[in-house]
Order: sequence, then C-alpha cells, then structure tokens
Amino acid sequence: MATDYTPQVQGTGVKATIQRIGGYLAGMVMPNIGAFIAWGLITALFIPTGWIPNATMAELVGPMISTLLPILIGYTGGRLVHGQRGAVVGAVATVGIIVGADVPMFLGAMIIGPLTAYLLKLFDGLVEDKIPAGFEMLINNFSAGIIGGGMALVGIWVIGPVVQAVTDAAGSAVDWMVGHSLLPFVSILVEPAKVLFLNNAINHGVFGPLGVAEAATDGDSILFMIESNPGPGLGLLVAFLLFGPRLLRASTPAAIIIHFLGGIHEIYFPYVLMKPRLILAMIAGGAAGVWTFMVTGAGLVATPSPGSIFAYMAVTPRGGWFGVLLGVIISAAVSFAVASVLLGFGRGEGKEPVEENTGPQAATTDTPAGAHAYHATSTTGTHRPTATEA
Repeated sequence: MATDYTPQVQGTGVKATIQRIGGYLAGMVMPNIGAFIAWGLITALFIPTGWIPNATMAELVGPMISTLLPILIGYTGGRLVHGQRGAVVGAVATVGIIVGADVPMFLGAMIIGPLTAYLLKLFDGLVEDKIPAGFEMLINNFSAGIIGGGMALVGIWVIGPVVQAVTDAAGSAVDWMVGHSLLPFVSILVEPAKVLFLNNAINHGVFGPLGVAEAATDGDSILFMIESNPGPGLGLLVAFLLFGPRLLRASTPAAIIIHFLGGIHEIYFPYVLMKPRLILAMIAGGAAGVWTFMVTGAGLVATPSPGSIFAYMAVTPRGGWFGVLLGVIISAAVSFAVASVLLGFGRGEGKEPVEENTGPQAATTDTPAGAHAYHATSTTGTHRPTATEA
C-alpha cells in the first residue's frame, strides 16, 4: 500500500512499525483534508457561537461530522487496500458503525474500511480464474454486496460498540485523574484521545459537566481549558509549516486559521496521525499549558465553543486574561519546540531524490524524521511528485 503519505519503510523494528501504522492512518485521512476544511469553515461560521450564526446552514455540521467524514475515511481506507471495489465495500461497512454508535466514528472507520476491503481482496483471490465465463459481473457485484453488507452488520453489533466502549473508558480514565488532582498528567490521556477524534466526547462528556459544577461554586474552572486549549495545536502546525514535508507545508496556513481563530481542533489531527511521534509534542504542550493555568490560577466561566482564542477571551472572567493567555502561549511554545525537534528541523526535506523504481513495491529507506521523499503512483506505476494536499 504505497501512497503520498505511506512511503514503503524497510525494517521490522518498533520505529518502522509505528511509521507504517501512522502512514496508513494518514493515508486514509490526509486525502480528505479538503472535506475537513470545508466542515471546519461551516462550523466556525454558522454554529450558534460562530462568526455569522445561521440555523439553516448550521444543520450541515452534524451530518458532515457524523456521516460524511467517516464514510470518506472508510472509502479511502478500502481503496488503499483493494482499489475501487475495496473503496465501495469500505464505505458500505462504515455506515454500520455510524449507526451503531453515538460518537463520530473516525476511529471505527479507520478499522472497518480497510478490514472489509481486505476480506473482499481475499475472496477475489480465492475465486480468481475460477468464475465461469459470463458470470463475472454477477459474482463480483454479489460478493461485494454480501461482504459489504455483512460487515455493516458487524459494525453495528461489534466494532461500533467496541469503539464506543473505548471512548467511555477514556472518559472514565480522565475523570479519575481529575478526581485525584493529577491535572498536568491528564494530557497523557487527553492528547492521544483527541487525535483519535474523541475530543468532543471527553470535553463535553467529562470536563464540561465537572467544570460547570466547579464554576458554580468558585466562579470559574480550569477544567474548561484542559482539552480545549488551542495552544498545543498552534505550536504543532507552526512547526509543521516550517519543518514538515514540503509538499504539505502549503496546507498549514489555512489549518492554523481554522484551528486557532476558528476553534476547530480536528483540522490538525491528521498531521499528528501522519507522524505519530508528534503526539509527544502535543502531550508536552498540553501539560505545560495545564501547569501554567494551575500556577496562575486561571480559569474560564464556561466551555469555550468552539475552542478558538476568541472564544477563550469571551469566557475569561474579568482580570483573568493574563493567566489564560500565558498558558496558551507557553503551551504553543512547548509543543512547537518539541515538534520541531521531532521533525528534525526539516533536515533532508526536499533534498532526497525521488525513487524512480516502478510498481507498488518501490521503497524508500527508513530515514530520519522528515526525510522521506513523498510520491504517488500513476496508472503506469511510475512515481512522480504530487501537488500539495490542500
């Protein structure tokens, strides 16, 4: 499976395994970044707390985040595994997990899309050259329909509930850490959960209710800022803009605006999925921000929605802006510094020659951070540079 975001990696060590997993996840999400940007813009503009609230336009937000985006991810994941047939069954199966859970099924789509396509690929391999002449279309269509529909049922009964249980478990773990005054360490759980698109479940399901109770007695609460802090994401995106893969740097300015000013944090998650080691930068930035909020006694009076810097200022109590802004700035600086180191300060970017090997087995070496040459495969099998994913 070789794409712009999944160059073949040699070796079988932990580092190579992590790179492959991250590449596969990014290969499912990054090609759909335009859809994420569209959803982010619509959300930032039209929700009740957006720039130009509009109830009719805001009706687009829910279906896009809960249905469209997971289906696109499942479709893309299936296509990576087994071409167009895999894409179709991946999308069909993804509908099953959408129906079987109450949270956006991004994580579930990343599982069931490629899995369903792989099952179809196995079936096609078994019946290859064994189908009677004239029955090819009939068997191909019915096999795709049966496998895709069957996996949709599995999504409803098995995968959807499992992902829902993982979401609930993450919320319970965060709740326990908050209850034991381990706030800076909460980022160890919160930041990885966020990039798996569990941010809303944790923020509104855990921190929101706890923060409301605390604000009712103390006037404000630090809990409103643990998940919603836009600082770590800002630092990551700036590091990506300066030191990330050159083919993707041009997409980061729009992501920065949507994230920091629009408050749509989901826009930076694919960047972390593409290079999973960057989760360390998010954890460090999140922990630094929480620690700063604690030291300065900062807090908000309500959940900032969406989590933009403007929403932060709107729900900051009078006289509390210094602590809030300092926490955001420090968290951004820390995540930027750590991410820059993990990206190798861009060393090797644009200097490594593009592989001229043909076929899906053309491979790059396991090079230092940020040193991979990204390339796509044409219909003839020859690799060529691609345009920036916007």
